[in-house]
Amino acid sequence: MLKKIDGFILCLILVLVISSLVPRSFVDSFHDSIGTVCNVGISLIFFFYGLKMNKSEVVKGLSNYKMHILIQLCTFLLFPALAFAARPLFSTMGISDFWLGFLFLAALPSTVSSSVVMVSIARGNIPAAIFNASLSGLIGVIITPIWMSMESGGGDLLNTLLKLVLTILLPVALGLLLNRYWGAFASKHKKQLGLFDKSIILLIVFNSFSEAFSSGLFSQFSIESLLLVASASVALLVIAYLLILAISRLLRFSIEDEITACFCGSKKSLVHGSVMVQVMFKGANLQALILLPIMIYHSAQLILISFIAQRYGRRED
Repeated sequence: MLKKIDGFILCLILVLVISSLVPRSFVDSFHDSIGTVCNVGISLIFFFYGLKMNKSEVVKGLSNYKMHILIQLCTFLLFPALAFAARPLFSTMGISDFWLGFLFLAALPSTVSSSVVMVSIARGNIPAAIFNASLSGLIGVIITPIWMSMESGGGDLLNTLLKLVLTILLPVALGLLLNRYWGAFASKHKKQLGLFDKSIILLIVFNSFSEAFSSGLFSQFSIESLLLVASASVALLVIAYLLILAISRLLRFSIEDEITACFCGSKKSLVHGSVMVQVMFKGANLQALILLPIMIYHSAQLILISFIAQRYGRRED
């Protein structure tokens, strides 16, 4: 598992390096074409997600309402509250240009596949993980843009919501409708579909960051500033995880429910972030600034949660 995680993180780093080396002429020639491929790929990602969704497993996870409420409240209220609490520090440390990306990270839904995989490794409540991760992705289509519109002063929220419904919810619904016909095929080839998801994410990252690097965006930021952004993103993960752990123990969750609450409640989705940034923020330079905190957070959560999951998995029953 660690090798797979390390492999995707290494691919993200490699894409960033390649993005920084691409000449301006290449960006000017292919940026729009790559963007079109990304848009098609995004719709396919969520279509395949609906196709793979195991409805019986989702239904099985409905019973523990306390855990469901805790996970969703932490995902969509605790994280933004922590982000707003940290806002003065961004001005003090001179990294206010990254504040919007930090709030975007905090407002995103939980990730599906890695949450379920980590809960499985840790021997947690898998049906509840599937239910909450799936529910979070659907709720995020509405809640994430609402949080961002509050910060940006409104904007065309209705148009943004409509675009996200067409980009995310409609393909998921279509996949669910065809699940009875092609669901077995999707389950059989879930590894290949997972590679497709990651490839589209890497392509989105390349398209945004190649434009940003070629325009000289990151040359205006010092290494110290970027390290501060990385530190803030990792600190958000650690603080949120510890708070969810404390609440889970206060509510006397079983060890299986505690694992699921902590893992699903502290995760953030790079897939949804990559999709939403294309819909909600125009201009590749802005997209690169917005994507950076979630990319750092994604890498940190994979490394930290996989370590914790393996420790949980070795426990005695």
